[in-house]
Amino acid sequence: MPPIPQNFQLPYVARLAFALISITILVYWMYILDSIITLLLFSVIISIALYPLTAWLERKGFPRMLAITISILAFSLVAAGIATLLVYQVTDFTTMLPQLIQKINASLNKLQLWAYDRFNIPPSRQLKEVQKYYQNMAEGGGALVGTAVTTTTSMLGNLSILPVYIFFLLYYRDMFRQFFCKVFVSAKKTQVHEVLDKIYEVVHSYLSGLFIVTLIVGTLNSVGLLILGIPSAIFFGFLAAMLLIIPYIGILIGSILPIVVALVTKDSPMYALGVAGIFFFVQMLEGNVITPYIVGSKISVNPLIAIVGLFLGGSLWGIAGLALALPLTAIIKVIFDAVDYLKPYGYLMGEPEISKERAVKSRKVQQIEREVVDTINDTTNEVKSLFKKKRAGKSTV
Repeated sequence: MPPIPQNFQLPYVARLAFALISITILVYWMYILDSIITLLLFSVIISIALYPLTAWLERKGFPRMLAITISILAFSLVAAGIATLLVYQVTDFTTMLPQLIQKINASLNKLQLWAYDRFNIPPSRQLKEVQKYYQNMAEGGGALVGTAVTTTTSMLGNLSILPVYIFFLLYYRDMFRQFFCKVFVSAKKTQVHEVLDKIYEVVHSYLSGLFIVTLIVGTLNSVGLLILGIPSAIFFGFLAAMLLIIPYIGILIGSILPIVVALVTKDSPMYALGVAGIFFFVQMLEGNVITPYIVGSKISVNPLIAIVGLFLGGSLWGIAGLALALPLTAIIKVIFDAVDYLKPYGYLMGEPEISKERAVKSRKVQQIEREVVDTINDTTNEVKSLFKKKRAGKSTV
């Protein structure tokens, strides 16, 4: 068998076939092991969020094990507080269920009279059709409830082991760095560390920015709903804000329930339009002002790729995939930008260079403006001091 030349390279079609086969196998196992992989990914993201606190405690002299334990306990207390607040708001919401049922019955009666007047359908026939639909919904609802109970039980079981994953990810973080350096032997260690630091920066910026944006958007939603007099306004406002973890469509999903409540509890449908208008305004404000200003350009993924990532993540892992889609897409872009033959794909995932150049130019212009203003102020102050000295000299004469 003749030796293979050193500069031998497979044809493009063969390389494309191997890449597609590898991607297919990878996606298949990601789908089969969805519960394990999503739990590990959430553990990695939460570990990145807790790393600054852990590192600060270690610098204060705490042993690594104790520092990690304190960080996990702090995170658990915050999560328990948020869960308690949500349960309290849900309990407050359930107190208005009788009123909701009464309004729904009144609306159904009006709908029956309208159907009888317009289409001459007797109420008895309408009642039979409604009972038939109720029966079908009950049959499907039983399976849905069973699935929900199974999913909830599995989720609670996974959450119980989540702190263990977080603990060991933080405890062996130096080992993981060395592992990546040993895997990518052909690359320089500085380059590997640079990519890992960039991934940490992107994820941490996304999490911290998402937290601040959630507080701001939740406050704006709640204030708007309180002005309209919608019941449980704080609950609905922050529920829609917390759904920002699903970009672009989360706040729209969160607006459905308060719109329904406004239709049922208020006499005029204009309140529902007002709720929709508030959420639309806050969505526009969040997408164009709040998130770009707070998160900045750390996650430079264009909206098209973000939406495609959302659909792929949702079809692969469901709700967990929707929550993980944006940070994973940002991580993939960082990796693509670091590998030479993948840089074109990283470029395709990012923002246009024109917008980046405009942002850089605008920052430079703002810096120049600040420098000019500071120079004018300094010059003005110097001129004023000279005039004061001359006046003081004349007064002494």
